Amino acid sequence: VGLMLHILTSQKTMKLLPASRRRATQKVVIGDHDGVVTCFGIKKGEAMPVFKTLPGQRITRLELGGALNTPQEKIFVATGSEVRGFTKRGKQFLSFETNLTENIKAMHISGADLFLCASYIYNHYCDCKDQHYYLSGDKINDVLCLPVEKLSCIRPILACQDRVLRVLQGSDLLYEVEVSGPPTVLALNNGSGGDSGEELLFGTSDGKLGLIQVSSASPVHKWEIRNEKKRGGILCIDNFDILGDGVKELLVGRDDGMLEIYNFDSTNEPVLRYDHALSESITSIQGGCVGKDGYDEILASTYSGWVTGLTTEPIHREGGSGEELKISQEMQNKISSLRNELEHLQIKVLQEREKYQQSSRSSTALSAVPAFSVNDKFTLNKDDASYSLILEVQTAIDNVLVQSDVPIDLLDVDKNSAVVSFSGCDSEPNSNFLLSTYRCQANTTRLELKIRSIEGQYGTLQAYVTPRIQPKTCQLCQYQIKPLSLHQRTHFIDHDRPMNTLMLKGHFSFAEIHSWVVFCLPEVPEKTPVGDSVTFYFQNTFLDTQLESTYRKGEGFFKSDNISTISILKDVLSKEATKRKINLNISYDINEASVNHTLKLIHPKLEYQLLLAKKVQLIDALKELQIHEGNMDFLIPEYRCILEEADHLLEEYKKQPAHLERLYGMITDLFIDKFKFKGTNVKTKVPLLLEILDSYDQNALIAFFDAAA
Repeated sequence: VGLMLHILTSQKTMKLLPASRRRATQKVVIGDHDGVVTCFGIKKGEAMPVFKTLPGQRITRLELGGALNTPQEKIFVATGSEVRGFTKRGKQFLSFETNLTENIKAMHISGADLFLCASYIYNHYCDCKDQHYYLSGDKINDVLCLPVEKLSCIRPILACQDRVLRVLQGSDLLYEVEVSGPPTVLALNNGSGGDSGEELLFGTSDGKLGLIQVSSASPVHKWEIRNEKKRGGILCIDNFDILGDGVKELLVGRDDGMLEIYNFDSTNEPVLRYDHALSESITSIQGGCVGKDGYDEILASTYSGWVTGLTTEPIHREGGSGEELKISQEMQNKISSLRNELEHLQIKVLQEREKYQQSSRSSTALSAVPAFSVNDKFTLNKDDASYSLILEVQTAIDNVLVQSDVPIDLLDVDKNSAVVSFSGCDSEPNSNFLLSTYRCQANTTRLELKIRSIEGQYGTLQAYVTPRIQPKTCQLCQYQIKPLSLHQRTHFIDHDRPMNTLMLKGHFSFAEIHSWVVFCLPEVPEKTPVGDSVTFYFQNTFLDTQLESTYRKGEGFFKSDNISTISILKDVLSKEATKRKINLNISYDINEASVNHTLKLIHPKLEYQLLLAKKVQLIDALKELQIHEGNMDFLIPEYRCILEEADHLLEEYKKQPAHLERLYGMITDLFIDKFKFKGTNVKTKVPLLLEILDSYDQNALIAFFDAAA
């Protein structure tokens, strides 16, 4: 089944109400951005409404609740800072205005216990009375409580943006669990936390899926699935026995529209059994029986309001000799009904368009700009040190204009079917380095772009999104390219590496130096941390160098094994302090061994790119020889291998435009920065350095760096 509800939905806002008997059809309940809760059933492929509430503020979460060990059939929605409760018939029985100053972002219900989270704040209520409170160090994406009936205690868990699951006890932090990506969604394993009640599933924004046992003392990591296929981030998880083997499968919905079913092998490790691609991000996923008694389904809701069902019911029925397939009368009636509805809508659109044209010509005409929402995501990918920009619109996208005031490279995206064109632009005097247009095919509602930035060059990337609606309107989305844009938060660094240190002292507050760090580095929470000081660790996704930043009121310490990172920080932080008229006392401690260490980290990447470029240059000549000779037998094994892998090599080379130039640029910056801290200008020696790079030898390069002094 595929139903279009013409609504926008947030993550985890669709549920199936419990069935009255086993394998009987269930009702679907969904909350939308208009604040409306809609409940409906499916009969003969058509949606049959049960109830619909009045509009209000955007619904950010929808959960089912009820007394423990009874059917969970009461509907609870989070809207603004309020929680509302409805019966399965649609009668409102609860309106609880919380004491939260921000909108509710995440919600979990267990019996009389209500767990709510705003951006950084967690609140626990029992019978609508305040019980516990916790202020998180980074944004909270989801909240869940392990089953009270199994554990006999309340153990809430927060999924936080800084790659940490925070396990609470009352208002206190019990312990933290570090995970490999920013967790976006939590779910109980098997729907009940497993046999122990302590098993927790998590999905991350970079597409990883894992299982952790959250005991009272310490966590146990059970398994984790890496995102080998480079699919989207995980937005929703459910457990349901869709294969009918008596074991619940794992249902996963991703933000690139991929729906996945995992079952478990003999070692209890998940194995991908089935997947299905939808055209939009999947905001909720549920397993149950919806369309017909006795046939299980997977139901998924998408961002723009599609509710799609994948059923176990055989769709085609045999007829005639048993070889032909015919459309049933029920399906013919449905097709006829849809055609009539489509014709009716087309007539209505023409009438409304004519009415608008007439009113726009009148002397009292008012300009009406149609409003539309853009669901966007701008994230750094660790695997290839590039940024993904995902733009999703509730209606078809006509075109997207991308403009940047800093030098960036646009990379190819396999899933992108849009036609891209580049316009010439002057970097002086307007600092306009990129101007490109993506023209989308009909019915494209989601566009993914990939860019790679240069550290030290910072500014703004702008996307002008124009959908296919009348009158033409455009929405501007802006994204900051930060000075150390390729750095990503990490939990640990190697303290044995040779480190350079930058020390700042001055009359600045904790909030001021934190705002400078936020300006310089990605993945730092905007809210000033609790306490007197804070330490963050980062890893450069391109070079694997690292950075440690520790700061408090009046002083800051920054350590890195890459001297260029220290140089960028020194320039940017002093510029930000000057803007605020704050005098800084800047000192540094440079470790000479760090330069050769960084060159050794660059070496394998540079060697690979030089070899790739050399192989790609040989492909055309080798293909001509092959055509001329008729076979490859006369070629040495190395050349035969190049021909066999030609397509893969060309694809790899195409994916990494300007990769070699980027590495040359990093080595050049490293050379200049090394001597800048000694007070020596070596820019005149750069042509000599480039000559050495053209005939690259690692030892010769290190010798040049050492001799240049």
